[in-house]
Amino acid sequence: METQEIERILKEALNLDEVYVQGENAHYGVIAVSDQFEGLSKVKQQQMIYAPLLNHISSNEIHALSIRTYTVEKWKRERLLNHPA
Repeated sequence: METQEIERILKEALNLDEVYVQGENAHYGVIAVSDQFEGLSKVKQQQMIYAPLLNHISSNEIHALSIRTYTVEKWKRERLLNHPA
């Protein structure tokens, strides 16, 4: 499965401000940015990402998936801390 396909599925299913997918050989990492994660537990946030990908996980097209979720504000801080100008 291509990373662009995973990005497309997530963008269509969820109201994400940004989404980034990296990986290959059925092992992927997702960074998802949206204010809809605000106030949700990490488990609920991950469930939101898993739900639209469940068929691909069940078919083993996606074997491993690491997920990092951020609100827009937390993503801005994360980028400033890890990518100083």
